[in-house]
Formats: sequence, C-alpha cells, structure tokens
Amino acid sequence: MITRVFLDHPHSVDESYLEHARFAGGFSLRLFGAACAALVHAAIPCLFERTASTMIAEMYQRTHNRGR
Repeated sequence: MITRVFLDHPHSVDESYLEHARFAGGFSLRLFGAACAALVHAAIPCLFERTASTMIAEMYQRTHNRGR
C-alpha cells in the first residue's frame, strides 16, 4: 500500500519520491505565479498580457511527454 501511494507514480516518470516532490512543488509554485499574473491582468488589462499563457505553455512543454 505504501509503495503504491508514494512510489508508483514517481517511478513511472523515472524519479525518486524526493525528485518528484521537488518537481511537483516547483510546478505548483509556477502555477500560483501564473494565477497571480492572470488575476492582476483581470483587474489591470495592460499588465501581464501574456505572462500566464506563456508560463502555462512552458510548463506544458516540460510535462506533456513525461512517463511515456
């Protein structure tokens, strides 16, 4: 049970548990940054016009083929 919960997915993308935690944690921080940029853009449209979409496109490029 422990292996399935904590290790199966990280191993499926060729990472240890800690490597995966670092990657996923960094990814979540970038998503938070993109969300903040989008929120500011919603209130003040001339700011961060492409920031969130650029960040999300970059994150997609890093993740779309992981584990395949």
